[in-house]
Amino acid sequence: MQKTPSSFYLLISVFFFWGFVAASNTILIPLFKQHFQLSQSQSQLVDSAFYVAYGVGSLIYFLWSVIAGDPLNKIGYKKGLILGLLISAAGTLVFLPAAQSNSFSLMLLALFLVAFGFALQQIVANPYVIALGSPETGAHRNTLAGGINSFGTTIGPLIVGFAIFGNVGQSANIGIEAVKTPYLILGMAFILFALLLSFSKLPPIQNNEKVNFDFGVFKYPQLILGMIAIFIYVGVEVGVQSNLPELMKQQDYLGLEPSKTVHYISLYWGCLMIGRWTGAINAFNLRQSTAKLLSIVMPIIAFAVIILVNYIKGSPVMDLIYFFPFVLILIIISFIVKQKPAQTMFVFGSLAAIMMIIGIVTTGKLSLYSFISAGLFCSVMWPCIFALSIAGLGKYTAQGSALLVMMIVGGATIPWIQGKLSESIGIHLSYIIPVLCFAYLAFFGWKVKQVLLKQGVNYDEPANANAH
Repeated sequence: MQKTPSSFYLLISVFFFWGFVAASNTILIPLFKQHFQLSQSQSQLVDSAFYVAYGVGSLIYFLWSVIAGDPLNKIGYKKGLILGLLISAAGTLVFLPAAQSNSFSLMLLALFLVAFGFALQQIVANPYVIALGSPETGAHRNTLAGGINSFGTTIGPLIVGFAIFGNVGQSANIGIEAVKTPYLILGMAFILFALLLSFSKLPPIQNNEKVNFDFGVFKYPQLILGMIAIFIYVGVEVGVQSNLPELMKQQDYLGLEPSKTVHYISLYWGCLMIGRWTGAINAFNLRQSTAKLLSIVMPIIAFAVIILVNYIKGSPVMDLIYFFPFVLILIIISFIVKQKPAQTMFVFGSLAAIMMIIGIVTTGKLSLYSFISAGLFCSVMWPCIFALSIAGLGKYTAQGSALLVMMIVGGATIPWIQGKLSESIGIHLSYIIPVLCFAYLAFFGWKVKQVLLKQGVNYDEPANANAH
């Protein structure tokens, strides 16, 4: 298919919204916990309501596609994307009566509806990005889109945190009605972008391949391993940071009020931006020497962006600058794994587990930075898991994609499990959950390579920077 660069860049702008909202949920957790007098596990229902919507939406889509055919073939990818944005916009409007009636349940419903729209957008946008160009470089375009997503996660907590808390040093006097304005503006942005898409020249891509009424997709062990990996990956990515405000609040740790922790949350999500911006280098037609140079420079530029946006916001940037040695570790490890997806999963998963252990056995800034470094190691895992899981699926690729998106529900489960465990062993020791999660992700990298090689599918070759 002929490349359509302008359409591609418009499309990947949708990824920004997903990151912006998902990261902003962390700001809501301590606010809701205090206002509604919730336990730590109850406060994690914020993430649960959001991420369970991905599972419900994807399950409905999968069953519909098996029983009645792919619904996107009837309305088209473009209209499906617009519909998803409008559903998310409707969800943001629910925040208004939720705040007016002081209802935690309605707040959760609002988050559910926003994410329900995101689920449809995810199912559409991921294959759409791959279709807008050569299939061989589709993973690189997804990584570039992930970089846009991560920019949203980096500035989301800062903007929403400022909109809710302002420059107030304490969050004790902030009322629940403070959520109205930021989410009303967000809803308007969804509607505006839906209008832009409706007038855009995005091509009407459809998948007309017939899939029989069966569950043959489940005969592929790489997909089963990948579904578990996506479940765990999203769960640990969300769980590490959503429990951080409570950890930092502990007097024997840092003793910080939630309004004083926003820049650390921004740093965590910024870590994903650092890795994804670096991985996105391969989406461009660059000489090998240039690509290697940018692999060193780009993480530093991304880190500088994090510092800059926090400086503009007025955050204590020295708290962030001391994190730079962890960025250097990422640069070194990236050269070792050489863009091989299975090897990347094994090495990054193993190192992330080690960092979580360091975070558990230490306290203060070293412990906090070790936990935050999970963002660096998670940064490139999504495209690796996705590519390895659907490799060799053939006509079941679309169904496999929907099942993988369904597993985003892990973000609804693992943070709650960690929060529940913290009520019995303490919030600090509860980070044993991320240790176990990253251990499985490392195992996935090792095991899936064996499975694919047995099938004659070699999907652990480094990307060719000159192949675009």
